Amino acid sequence: MKTLLNIIWVIFAGFGLWLGYMLAGIICCLLIVTIPFGIASFRIAGYALWPFGREVVESPRSGVLSLIGNVIWVIVAGWWLALGHIITAIPLVISIIGIPMAWANLKLIPVSLMPLGKQIVPSDALLPTYRKQAAEA
Repeated sequence: MKTLLNIIWVIFAGFGLWLGYMLAGIICCLLIVTIPFGIASFRIAGYALWPFGREVVESPRSGVLSLIGNVIWVIVAGWWLALGHIITAIPLVISIIGIPMAWANLKLIPVSLMPLGKQIVPSDALLPTYRKQAAEA
């Protein structure tokens, strides 16, 4: 099911969003200072192209520099990318059949606004963590 949703996603939303993230990454890599933003943008581009079956989690190594970088990112590129997700989600919701893809678009907005300090992991990798937390509770 995830593969089918991802294929439909690429056709109707993923490719255009992937292009946006790739463009942002290329622009960020032009200057040495903004290369970390470019790397984050390329990482999210892969997630934006094939989102089903993967999740975004906080990186345990993120700190104050990630926060400062995210503030700069929101001002420079993040709000443009978030707007792209919103614009792409609206026709998907209207089509009714595209509601799961619109929901995936909305799930991408937080990471498009604050990409630093995040990791993209397979959804299956999160299951043992949730089981461990449930057993401890």
